[in-house]
Amino acid sequence: MKIFVTGGSGFIGRRLLQLLSERGDEVFALARSPESASVISDHGAHPVSGDLGNVAAMAEGMRDCRVVFHLAANVRGFAPLADMLRDNVEGTENVLEAMRRADVPRLVYVSTEAVLAGPHPILNADENRPFPRKPVGHYSLTKGMAEKKVLAASSSALSTVVLRPRLVWGPGEKGILPRLVDAVHRRRFRWIDNGRYLTSTCHVDNVCEGMLLAAEKGPSGAVYFLTDGAPVSFRNFITTLLRTQRVEPGGKSISPLLAKIIARAGETVWKIFRFKGEPPLSVSAVRLLGEEVTVNDQKARRELGYQGKLSREAGLRELMAAGQVERKSIDPVPAR
Repeated sequence: MKIFVTGGSGFIGRRLLQLLSERGDEVFALARSPESASVISDHGAHPVSGDLGNVAAMAEGMRDCRVVFHLAANVRGFAPLADMLRDNVEGTENVLEAMRRADVPRLVYVSTEAVLAGPHPILNADENRPFPRKPVGHYSLTKGMAEKKVLAASSSALSTVVLRPRLVWGPGEKGILPRLVDAVHRRRFRWIDNGRYLTSTCHVDNVCEGMLLAAEKGPSGAVYFLTDGAPVSFRNFITTLLRTQRVEPGGKSISPLLAKIIARAGETVWKIFRFKGEPPLSVSAVRLLGEEVTVNDQKARRELGYQGKLSREAGLRELMAAGQVERKSIDPVPAR
Protein backbone atom coordinates (compact mmCIF):
# COMPACT_ATOMS: atom_id res chain seq x y z
CA MET A 1 0.00 0.00 0.00
CA LYS A 2 1.14 3.56 -0.72
CA ILE A 3 0.83 5.81 2.32
CA PHE A 4 1.53 9.49 3.00
CA VAL A 5 2.56 10.82 6.43
CA THR A 6 2.91 14.33 7.80
CA GLY A 7 5.08 14.73 10.89
CA GLY A 8 7.12 11.69 9.90
CA SER A 9 10.34 13.03 11.43
CA GLY A 10 8.69 13.57 14.81
CA PHE A 11 8.53 11.27 17.81
CA ILE A 12 5.40 9.31 16.85
CA GLY A 13 6.07 9.71 13.15
CA ARG A 14 9.46 8.01 13.25
CA ARG A 15 8.02 4.94 14.92
CA LEU A 16 5.10 4.85 12.48
CA LEU A 17 7.42 5.08 9.45
CA GLN A 18 9.48 2.21 10.82
CA LEU A 19 6.44 -0.01 11.34
CA LEU A 20 4.95 0.78 7.94
CA SER A 21 8.26 0.10 6.22
CA GLU A 22 8.69 -3.19 8.09
CA ARG A 23 5.31 -4.45 6.91
CA GLY A 24 6.14 -3.61 3.29
CA ASP A 25 4.22 -0.40 2.62
CA GLU A 26 5.62 2.25 0.31
CA VAL A 27 5.64 5.36 2.45
CA PHE A 28 6.03 9.01 1.51
CA ALA A 29 6.50 11.62 4.23
CA LEU A 30 6.49 15.40 4.20
CA ALA A 31 9.92 16.91 4.90
CA ARG A 32 10.27 20.63 5.54
CA SER A 33 14.06 20.59 5.91
CA PRO A 34 17.10 18.52 4.87
CA GLU A 35 17.36 17.30 8.46
CA SER A 36 13.77 16.04 8.38
CA ALA A 37 14.38 14.40 5.01
CA SER A 38 17.38 12.56 6.43
CA VAL A 39 15.38 11.24 9.40
CA ILE A 40 12.57 10.13 7.10
CA SER A 41 14.97 8.28 4.80
CA ASP A 42 16.66 6.62 7.77
CA HIS A 43 13.27 5.25 8.86
CA GLY A 44 12.45 3.65 5.52
CA ALA A 45 10.28 6.29 3.81
CA HIS A 46 10.60 8.61 0.82
CA PRO A 47 10.89 12.30 1.80
CA VAL A 48 8.63 14.77 -0.01
CA SER A 49 10.00 18.31 0.15
CA GLY A 50 7.48 20.84 1.43
CA ASP A 51 5.49 21.89 4.46
CA LEU A 52 1.88 22.16 5.55
CA GLY A 53 1.52 25.42 3.64
CA ASN A 54 2.39 23.80 0.29
CA VAL A 55 -0.78 22.10 -0.95
CA ALA A 56 0.69 21.34 -4.37
CA ALA A 57 3.71 19.52 -2.93
CA MET A 58 1.53 17.47 -0.61
CA ALA A 59 -0.93 16.59 -3.38
CA GLU A 60 1.93 15.41 -5.59
CA GLY A 61 3.38 13.33 -2.75
CA MET A 62 -0.04 11.81 -2.07
CA ARG A 63 -0.56 10.66 -5.65
CA ASP A 64 -1.91 7.06 -5.69
CA CYS A 65 -1.78 6.84 -1.88
CA ARG A 66 -4.63 5.06 -0.10
CA VAL A 67 -4.17 6.54 3.38
CA VAL A 68 -2.82 9.75 4.90
CA PHE A 69 -1.64 9.86 8.51
CA HIS A 70 -1.64 13.50 9.63
CA LEU A 71 0.60 13.88 12.68
CA ALA A 72 2.33 17.21 12.05
CA ALA A 73 1.40 19.93 14.53
CA ASN A 74 2.75 22.87 16.47
CA VAL A 75 2.87 21.51 20.02
CA ARG A 76 4.56 24.45 21.73
CA GLY A 77 2.35 25.30 24.65
CA PHE A 78 3.00 29.04 24.53
CA ALA A 79 3.40 29.78 20.82
CA PRO A 80 1.62 32.86 19.41
CA LEU A 81 -1.98 32.16 18.43
CA ALA A 82 -1.33 33.17 14.82
CA ASP A 83 1.39 30.53 14.53
CA MET A 84 -0.82 27.85 16.08
CA LEU A 85 -3.72 28.71 13.78
CA ARG A 86 -1.43 28.56 10.74
CA ASP A 87 0.20 25.25 11.67
CA ASN A 88 -2.62 23.34 13.34
CA VAL A 89 -5.78 24.64 11.69
CA GLU A 90 -4.77 25.98 8.29
CA GLY A 91 -2.22 23.18 7.97
CA THR A 92 -4.95 20.60 8.51
CA GLU A 93 -7.20 22.36 5.99
CA ASN A 94 -4.33 22.19 3.50
CA VAL A 95 -3.87 18.46 4.11
CA LEU A 96 -7.56 17.93 3.41
CA GLU A 97 -7.38 20.00 0.23
CA ALA A 98 -4.31 18.09 -0.97
CA MET A 99 -6.13 14.81 -0.33
CA ARG A 100 -9.08 15.98 -2.42
CA ARG A 101 -6.78 16.94 -5.29
CA ALA A 102 -4.99 13.58 -5.11
CA ASP A 103 -8.21 11.56 -4.57
CA VAL A 104 -6.91 9.93 -1.38
CA PRO A 105 -9.88 8.18 0.27
CA ARG A 106 -8.80 7.91 3.93
CA LEU A 107 -7.34 10.17 6.63
CA VAL A 108 -6.23 9.26 10.15
CA TYR A 109 -5.72 12.42 12.19
CA VAL A 110 -3.74 12.27 15.43
CA SER A 111 -5.21 14.69 17.93
CA THR A 112 -4.93 14.83 21.73
CA GLU A 113 -6.93 14.66 24.93
CA ALA A 114 -5.90 18.31 25.36
CA VAL A 115 -8.80 19.33 23.11
CA LEU A 116 -10.97 18.81 26.22
CA ALA A 117 -8.83 21.02 28.47
CA GLY A 118 -11.08 23.71 29.86
CA PRO A 119 -12.38 24.95 33.20
CA HIS A 120 -13.26 21.45 34.43
CA PRO A 121 -10.97 18.45 35.07
CA ILE A 122 -10.90 15.63 32.51
CA LEU A 123 -12.14 12.66 34.53
CA ASN A 124 -12.81 9.31 32.83
CA ALA A 125 -13.80 11.21 29.70
CA ASP A 126 -15.14 9.35 26.69
CA GLU A 127 -15.73 10.48 23.13
CA ASN A 128 -19.14 11.95 23.97
CA ARG A 129 -17.70 14.68 26.16
CA PRO A 130 -18.21 18.03 24.40
CA PHE A 131 -15.44 20.49 23.63
CA PRO A 132 -15.06 23.15 26.33
CA ARG A 133 -16.47 26.60 25.62
CA LYS A 134 -13.20 28.18 26.75
CA PRO A 135 -10.24 25.89 25.95
CA VAL A 136 -7.13 26.35 28.08
CA GLY A 137 -4.23 27.45 25.89
CA HIS A 138 -3.64 27.92 22.19
CA TYR A 139 -2.69 24.28 21.68
CA SER A 140 -5.98 22.97 23.07
CA LEU A 141 -7.93 25.56 21.11
CA THR A 142 -6.29 24.97 17.74
CA LYS A 143 -6.16 21.19 17.95
CA GLY A 144 -9.88 21.22 18.75
CA MET A 145 -10.53 23.49 15.77
CA ALA A 146 -8.51 21.15 13.54
CA GLU A 147 -10.47 18.14 14.81
CA LYS A 148 -13.71 19.83 13.83
CA LYS A 149 -12.33 20.50 10.33
CA VAL A 150 -11.38 16.83 9.96
CA LEU A 151 -14.75 15.56 11.12
CA ALA A 152 -16.64 18.07 8.94
CA ALA A 153 -14.69 16.79 5.91
CA SER A 154 -16.02 13.25 6.35
CA SER A 155 -17.94 12.18 3.27
CA SER A 156 -18.59 9.28 0.94
CA ALA A 157 -15.41 10.23 -0.93
CA LEU A 158 -13.21 10.95 2.08
CA SER A 159 -13.22 8.84 5.24
CA THR A 160 -11.75 10.63 8.29
CA VAL A 161 -10.90 9.18 11.70
CA VAL A 162 -9.61 11.09 14.75
CA LEU A 163 -7.41 9.57 17.46
CA ARG A 164 -6.72 11.10 20.87
CA PRO A 165 -3.80 9.45 22.70
CA ARG A 166 -3.10 10.70 26.22
CA LEU A 167 0.43 11.50 27.50
CA VAL A 168 2.47 9.78 24.79
CA TRP A 169 5.81 8.40 25.98
CA GLY A 170 8.58 6.01 24.96
CA PRO A 171 12.08 5.97 23.47
CA GLY A 172 12.82 9.08 21.43
CA GLU A 173 10.30 11.34 23.19
CA LYS A 174 11.79 14.85 23.29
CA GLY A 175 9.14 16.88 25.08
CA ILE A 176 8.01 16.04 28.58
CA LEU A 177 10.70 13.63 29.81
CA PRO A 178 13.79 15.70 28.85
CA ARG A 179 12.27 18.76 30.53
CA LEU A 180 11.46 16.83 33.68
CA VAL A 181 15.01 15.47 33.80
CA ASP A 182 16.42 18.96 33.37
CA ALA A 183 14.15 20.37 36.08
CA VAL A 184 15.34 17.72 38.53
CA HIS A 185 19.01 18.36 37.71
CA ARG A 186 18.46 22.10 38.23
CA ARG A 187 16.64 21.40 41.51
CA ARG A 188 13.51 23.09 40.18
CA PHE A 189 11.25 20.07 40.02
CA ARG A 190 8.12 20.24 42.14
CA TRP A 191 5.11 17.98 42.30
CA ILE A 192 1.72 19.68 42.21
CA ASP A 193 -0.51 18.48 45.01
CA ASN A 194 2.16 15.80 45.69
CA GLY A 195 1.27 14.17 42.36
CA ARG A 196 -1.34 12.09 44.16
CA TYR A 197 -3.86 11.82 41.36
CA LEU A 198 -4.55 9.48 38.47
CA THR A 199 -3.44 9.79 34.88
CA SER A 200 -3.96 7.92 31.63
CA THR A 201 -0.89 7.28 29.45
CA CYS A 202 -0.19 5.89 25.97
CA HIS A 203 3.11 4.41 24.83
CA VAL A 204 4.16 5.37 21.30
CA ASP A 205 3.87 1.76 20.12
CA ASN A 206 0.27 1.67 21.32
CA VAL A 207 -0.44 4.94 19.51
CA CYS A 208 0.86 3.32 16.33
CA GLU A 209 -1.24 0.22 16.96
CA GLY A 210 -4.29 2.46 17.15
CA MET A 211 -3.36 4.35 14.00
CA LEU A 212 -2.96 1.20 11.93
CA LEU A 213 -6.27 -0.18 13.19
CA ALA A 214 -8.04 3.12 12.53
CA ALA A 215 -6.74 3.15 8.96
CA GLU A 216 -8.04 -0.37 8.45
CA LYS A 217 -11.30 -0.42 10.40
CA GLY A 218 -12.30 3.01 11.67
CA PRO A 219 -15.69 4.23 10.43
CA SER A 220 -15.70 7.68 8.88
CA GLY A 221 -16.32 10.50 11.32
CA ALA A 222 -15.30 8.44 14.37
CA VAL A 223 -13.21 9.68 17.31
CA TYR A 224 -11.22 7.36 19.60
CA PHE A 225 -9.19 7.75 22.77
CA LEU A 226 -6.07 5.59 23.10
CA THR A 227 -4.36 4.60 26.36
CA ASP A 228 -2.10 1.96 27.91
CA GLY A 229 -5.03 0.63 29.92
CA ALA A 230 -6.30 1.48 33.39
CA PRO A 231 -5.16 4.83 34.84
CA VAL A 232 -2.21 4.89 37.24
CA SER A 233 -0.89 7.22 39.91
CA PHE A 234 0.73 10.21 38.21
CA ARG A 235 3.44 10.34 40.88
CA ASN A 236 4.26 6.65 40.60
CA PHE A 237 4.40 6.75 36.80
CA ILE A 238 6.54 9.89 36.56
CA THR A 239 8.86 8.64 39.31
CA THR A 240 9.40 5.37 37.47
CA LEU A 241 9.77 7.21 34.17
CA LEU A 242 12.49 9.44 35.65
CA ARG A 243 14.23 6.44 37.17
CA THR A 244 14.75 5.04 33.67
CA GLN A 245 17.04 8.08 33.31
CA ARG A 246 18.77 7.41 36.67
CA VAL A 247 17.03 10.45 38.14
CA GLU A 248 15.13 10.74 41.45
CA PRO A 249 12.46 13.48 41.52
CA GLY A 250 12.36 13.94 45.29
CA GLY A 251 9.31 14.86 47.33
CA LYS A 252 8.99 18.66 47.14
CA SER A 253 5.49 19.81 46.24
CA ILE A 254 3.40 22.94 45.77
CA SER A 255 -0.35 23.37 46.05
CA PRO A 256 -2.61 23.47 42.98
CA LEU A 257 -3.56 27.05 43.83
CA LEU A 258 0.06 28.19 43.99
CA ALA A 259 0.81 26.37 40.72
CA LYS A 260 -2.01 28.24 38.99
CA ILE A 261 -0.86 31.58 40.41
CA ILE A 262 2.72 30.97 39.25
CA ALA A 263 1.53 29.87 35.79
CA ARG A 264 -0.76 32.86 35.27
CA ALA A 265 1.87 35.30 36.53
CA GLY A 266 4.52 33.78 34.27
CA GLU A 267 2.28 33.91 31.21
CA THR A 268 1.41 37.54 31.94
CA VAL A 269 5.08 38.51 32.23
CA TRP A 270 5.93 36.67 29.00
CA LYS A 271 3.15 38.45 27.13
CA ILE A 272 3.96 41.92 28.47
CA PHE A 273 7.70 41.75 27.82
CA ARG A 274 7.44 39.50 24.75
CA PHE A 275 10.06 37.10 26.00
CA LYS A 276 11.14 34.33 23.65
CA GLY A 277 10.41 30.71 24.47
CA GLU A 278 7.98 29.54 27.11
CA PRO A 279 7.46 30.38 30.78
CA PRO A 280 8.66 27.75 33.27
CA LEU A 281 5.05 26.78 33.98
CA SER A 282 1.93 27.37 31.88
CA VAL A 283 -1.75 27.24 32.73
CA SER A 284 -2.29 24.44 30.21
CA ALA A 285 0.56 22.41 31.76
CA VAL A 286 -1.06 22.76 35.19
CA ARG A 287 -4.37 21.61 33.73
CA LEU A 288 -2.91 18.63 31.84
CA LEU A 289 -0.11 17.51 34.20
CA GLY A 290 -1.00 19.01 37.58
CA GLU A 291 -4.31 17.27 38.19
CA GLU A 292 -6.13 14.10 37.23
CA VAL A 293 -6.54 13.53 33.49
CA THR A 294 -8.14 10.20 32.72
CA VAL A 295 -9.82 9.05 29.52
CA ASN A 296 -11.75 5.93 28.55
CA ASP A 297 -10.58 3.97 25.49
CA GLN A 298 -13.26 1.26 25.54
CA LYS A 299 -14.71 2.47 22.24
CA ALA A 300 -11.40 1.82 20.45
CA ARG A 301 -11.12 -1.60 22.07
CA ARG A 302 -14.69 -2.48 21.13
CA GLU A 303 -14.86 -1.11 17.58
CA LEU A 304 -11.26 -1.35 16.35
CA GLY A 305 -9.99 -4.34 18.29
CA TYR A 306 -7.40 -2.09 19.93
CA GLN A 307 -5.51 -3.79 22.76
CA GLY A 308 -2.66 -1.48 23.76
CA LYS A 309 -0.37 -4.45 23.29
CA LEU A 310 2.74 -2.99 24.93
CA SER A 311 2.33 -2.87 28.71
CA ARG A 312 3.66 0.03 30.76
CA GLU A 313 6.06 -2.36 32.49
CA ALA A 314 7.53 -3.57 29.20
CA GLY A 315 7.71 -0.02 27.88
CA LEU A 316 9.56 1.19 30.98
CA ARG A 317 12.06 -1.67 30.70
CA GLU A 318 12.61 -0.73 27.07
CA LEU A 319 13.14 2.91 28.02
CA MET A 320 15.63 1.92 30.71
CA ALA A 321 17.59 -0.07 28.13
CA ALA A 322 17.51 2.79 25.62
CA GLY A 323 19.69 4.98 27.83
CA GLN A 324 19.51 8.58 28.89
CA VAL A 325 17.72 11.33 26.99
CA GLU A 326 19.18 14.70 26.17
CA ARG A 327 18.13 17.28 28.74
CA LYS A 328 15.87 20.03 27.43
CA SER A 329 15.67 23.14 29.56
CA ILE A 330 13.54 26.26 29.65
CA ASP A 331 15.89 29.11 30.51
CA PRO A 332 14.47 30.97 33.51
CA VAL A 333 16.15 34.19 32.30
CA PRO A 334 14.82 34.52 28.75
CA ALA A 335 16.24 36.70 26.01
CA ARG A 336 14.14 39.63 24.88
